[in-house]
Amino acid sequence: MVAATETKQYFKNIPQVRYEGVESDNPFAFRWYDENKVVAGKTLKEHFKFACAYWHSFNAAGTDPFGGPTHIFPWDASGDPLERAYAKADAAFEFITKMSLPYYCFHDVDVVDYTDDINDNDKRLQAVTDYLKQKQAETGVKLLWGTANLFSHKRYMNGASTNPDFHVLSHGAAQVKAALDATIALGGEAYVFWGGREGYMTLLNTDMRREKEHFARFLHTAKDYARKQGFKGTFFIEPKPAEPSKHQYDYDVETVVGFLRQYDLLGDFKINIEVNHATLAGHTFQHELQAAADNGVLGSVDANRGDYQNGWDTDQFPNNLNELTEAMLVFLEAGGLQGGGVNFDAKIRRNSTDVEDLFFAHIGGMDTFARALIAADKILQHSGYKKFRQERYASFDSGKGKEFEGGKLSLEDLRQYAIEQGEPEIKSGRQEWLENIINWYI
Repeated sequence: MVAATETKQYFKNIPQVRYEGVESDNPFAFRWYDENKVVAGKTLKEHFKFACAYWHSFNAAGTDPFGGPTHIFPWDASGDPLERAYAKADAAFEFITKMSLPYYCFHDVDVVDYTDDINDNDKRLQAVTDYLKQKQAETGVKLLWGTANLFSHKRYMNGASTNPDFHVLSHGAAQVKAALDATIALGGEAYVFWGGREGYMTLLNTDMRREKEHFARFLHTAKDYARKQGFKGTFFIEPKPAEPSKHQYDYDVETVVGFLRQYDLLGDFKINIEVNHATLAGHTFQHELQAAADNGVLGSVDANRGDYQNGWDTDQFPNNLNELTEAMLVFLEAGGLQGGGVNFDAKIRRNSTDVEDLFFAHIGGMDTFARALIAADKILQHSGYKKFRQERYASFDSGKGKEFEGGKLSLEDLRQYAIEQGEPEIKSGRQEWLENIINWYI
């Protein structure tokens, strides 16, 4: 195995990114994200636990279905996989520390290239894990979560844990074991499962019931192994409705909650919600947050956005302040995240080809989240938003409405009440006024 070489610097000309306030004209400064600012009893750093996503920031090359790489970055120059992995780690940790990001996250194949040999892959990952551990000790940066890429290799074209071939499933298990070992060794606070190909392209060749049972058994097996190794963190499922599969079994939050409940996994698993996946499922980000919060599984967030003119997962950096403020209302009322953080599962655009663009993208995303949270807190504290919503359901707080919620009324009782009260009064939902409130506070 190749030993790590001397640490290289890739961002010498870029200053440390710091908070300078809304009057700053420095493109390498935060205007809203003051990590020490206290909002709703927590600092912004505690609320978000921002993380750099290793794959998009240091692996994505700007390719798309119609063209090759446009991001030709110096940390990707070596032809030796371990030298390239160490260079990538140097670049990543230099970037993360200059951005004052407290966390990072990765797939196994993000940190080092894999071959088709399990033993060789394990050795490579162990070597890079040792190097990442050293980088963490030097910088104080922590691992938010790890995961295994069980969707890119051709063997996983029909899924990993849901593959009809047990041999393929066993390869997926080997990858997950190694990724769990690396996550534990690095002090990772969580572990994510994203079933990018855990689904089907056609039901004509699919036993859906059996595949979902295998998926659940695989999750139990992985969870049991990690717990035996002393892992006390949270496991996350990340929903997505389709792409690359036609239909994926982790379609949206409600689907995942039903799956976790059916297969007795709710005690260990929560949900990692991606903004763009929510919109692909026909929902909003705030809807998915609310569904998770209502079920006690609001665990973590993949921060990005889609493009309303495209029907696929564009993974752009978040900048829609109105939508994000609505989402932060849910976030705050739910008490924040359980076991996770906010990672930027977002990539700079194909024609954003300078290393500075990585900084601008993350600065904008962090500022947008901070500004949205600050605005949402003010809305909850000072506007009529919260009171109006409570009063809208006031008929269930006493009398017959309260008896109904308590299960004390029969269908006949409900009919009699309707007769006695006559036709109900029409009451406005005041949607336009509520939307105005969002704009007043941002």
